[in-house]
Amino acid sequence: MRLRRLLANTLATLGLVAATSAATPGWAERLIVSVSNHRVTVTPNYSGGELVLFGSVEKDDKTLPHQGSYDLVVTVSGPRADMVTRRKERKFGIWINTDSRQFLQVPGYLALFSNRPFDQIASPEVQRRQQLGLNNVLLMQRVGPDYGDVVPNDPFRSAFVRLRTEHGLYREATSAVTFLTPTLFRTGIPLPAEVPIGTYNVEIKLFADGALVTKADTAFEIVKVGFEQFVATTARQNGFVYGLVTAFMALMTGWMASIVFRKD
Repeated sequence: MRLRRLLANTLATLGLVAATSAATPGWAERLIVSVSNHRVTVTPNYSGGELVLFGSVEKDDKTLPHQGSYDLVVTVSGPRADMVTRRKERKFGIWINTDSRQFLQVPGYLALFSNRPFDQIASPEVQRRQQLGLNNVLLMQRVGPDYGDVVPNDPFRSAFVRLRTEHGLYREATSAVTFLTPTLFRTGIPLPAEVPIGTYNVEIKLFADGALVTKADTAFEIVKVGFEQFVATTARQNGFVYGLVTAFMALMTGWMASIVFRKD
């Protein structure tokens, strides 16, 4: 009886292992990625630039062949901060703010690049779950007493994305990723003149047959150099001294202006 029970438990365990193995996808790819420069310096005359992301898809002997080619989606997000979008209306001949919406810890820079349109890469459900496209990226907002994202065609959300897009800070390009070979790829990351200072995270997702295969991450940093960086560092680390110097400079400017434009 004991031997029969032990044999039954062993067969059940083997059956569970077999079922688990059968349910596991036969993909064993991994991504090797890097950017052309991990530290971008911004000077007072900085007018924008571009980084290059490049990488490859590596397979091992466990990778099963599949029909079709790979798809790649690159998401670049800059430093996060709270932002406000305001609605203006013309009343009594002047434009005034009538309503506003606060966006909480949203990226200052957001770009999504792929090798083809998102609806050709994955289903709508996968697009929402993996946040493929600006319409599917979560932008946390304060809506009255609640917090959360809203539908993509919400007026405040649409206006926020549109304004950021007009400044080149939010962008979406579905033909920006180029496969140089079936496994080698590259894409450019445009950096406008108004690019925020801080750390940028880059997430690369590999898809095959409409499913996420694997993903990888890298990062780069944008920093100020020169007098602007000195002023920013002083204001952050020595606020009291910075305030005194600023007040003194304002007084000196006013005194000099009074001498130059004094009427005798």
